Amino acid sequence: MNFRLLLLCTCFLTSLCGYSNDGGKTPAAEPTNAEEAAAKKAQAEAEIAAKYEAWVATLSPERQAWEKVLQENLGNFYLPIHQKEKVTGRSNAWDFVEDDPALPRVLLIGDSVSRGYTQAVRKFLAGKANVHRAPANCGPTKAGVEKLDIWLGSGKWDLIHFNFGIHDRATPVDDYRARLGEITDRLAATGAKLVWATTTPIPDVAKSKQTAASIVERNAVAAALMKERGVVIDDLFAAMTPHLTEYQPAGDVHFTAPGYDFLGETVAKSIEVNLQK
Repeated sequence: MNFRLLLLCTCFLTSLCGYSNDGGKTPAAEPTNAEEAAAKKAQAEAEIAAKYEAWVATLSPERQAWEKVLQENLGNFYLPIHQKEKVTGRSNAWDFVEDDPALPRVLLIGDSVSRGYTQAVRKFLAGKANVHRAPANCGPTKAGVEKLDIWLGSGKWDLIHFNFGIHDRATPVDDYRARLGEITDRLAATGAKLVWATTTPIPDVAKSKQTAASIVERNAVAAALMKERGVVIDDLFAAMTPHLTEYQPAGDVHFTAPGYDFLGETVAKSIEVNLQK
């Protein structure tokens, strides 16, 4: 092997090993690793949180109180999202609602699907109702039993539109029915008109507890319970089923923006009709 070829081979091997040509004393620069990425993400979130706190300080006492409730209940996933949206001036499902005293007060309780259609409901009921949202991704019935008093707050509600289902797909049916019954009775005690929303369809996911049948089963259990309690049903499952290929991404329980607009309009119509009864 001649000298030139030997030199080329040496340079090539040095580059593969990731070291400089100073005898291996200085490591070559490495690409950003997961730890560095996590540190940068944490720094960015800290900066957003600081800006959010500065924004909160400019609010009225009533609005600050609402933001405190959100800080205590949105959790580690949704709170950073909310903070980022607020510091960038974006509206979201957890916006503070300044009530028009001439209009009825409506509360939406539900998971991320409910969160997704909240703003559309507000749009369709503008000038007809004050539409509030529970300060959480309400999750399973277990969370409902534990957190319901916080979600209800201290104000009077004219109508409560509620749902639990996707997060209960692995909950034993008897437990689901018992908890949903307790939640329904506690909501009824507020004196508000109640509207139960059936859970929207979910796709089957292989080797998991996410099955389309689990939602069909829980919707049937909930429907029987609501019939016993005399609660009106807003059948979002039936409304969305013909539109799944149009509005639901493959393998996802959530919906596209047009899908949430469709659900929001459906919910708004149900609320408006039942407020008039």
